[in-house]
Amino acid sequence: MKNRKTRKKFQEIIWRAALIVSLCVFVFCAYRLIAIQLEYKEGTDEYDSLRQIAMETTPEPIPEQEEPVPTSTPEPDKPEEGEEIAVQTNGNFEAPDINFDALREINSEVVGWIVMESIDISYPIVKAQDNEKYLGTTFEGNKNGAGAIFMERSNQPDFNDCNTIIYGHNMKNGSMFGSLKKILQEDVYTKSRYFWICTPQGKYRYEIFSAYETAADGETYTLFSEPGEEFKAYLDACKEKSALPQITIPLTGNDKVVTLSTCTASSANRFVVQGRRI
Repeated sequence: MKNRKTRKKFQEIIWRAALIVSLCVFVFCAYRLIAIQLEYKEGTDEYDSLRQIAMETTPEPIPEQEEPVPTSTPEPDKPEEGEEIAVQTNGNFEAPDINFDALREINSEVVGWIVMESIDISYPIVKAQDNEKYLGTTFEGNKNGAGAIFMERSNQPDFNDCNTIIYGHNMKNGSMFGSLKKILQEDVYTKSRYFWICTPQGKYRYEIFSAYETAADGETYTLFSEPGEEFKAYLDACKEKSALPQITIPLTGNDKVVTLSTCTASSANRFVVQGRRI
């Protein structure tokens, strides 16, 4: 009888201990879930605020005197040699005017702004002396898992390299580059296969010619010191890997390409989207 009571008491202790442990695990998981959701919200709120700051338009000053209306239509100015020609969008999409002066007051390392036409991606681009800084630090310098969209440290900040690499986290709430993989959906790609890089020097439109999963240390991340046949062979190889619908997009060794890169479920692989400047 005594052994039975002892055994029953022991079982009650084990059951209560298991209940306490389960309760602690539940509380911890709930805490972590709330913390993650709050972190997501903080990151999203910050970048929503930055968009408002970056896209505020300053009214043009009213001229003291109105210029006389010309009697004939003047010919448009011809671009100087080497000058970038702005390419207008098709449809209703218009690349935004970015207030880089306001952004520099917040972060002097800003080099551009990326906007995709068919995917909800619109963020500032920064460039640091290393590729680690913005993995867990936002544009405003806050510690946050969203990090920032940032340029490969070895690239030139003017986007005039043969291959400019831009990194961003694949966030589960779809922010940053979390929705980048949507470009593989046929209705998204056919809606628009273009994205914009806005810089202090001008706005550049890019046509997406390839999207695929690749090794984190693969040849996709090769940088080139000059255009030419080697770069053309690289572009052809990237196009062959593409999982996009087969659309004829001519590529040359003189193209300027932007490679957008984000993480995948596998730490060894990355998902990339590549576009050539048009």
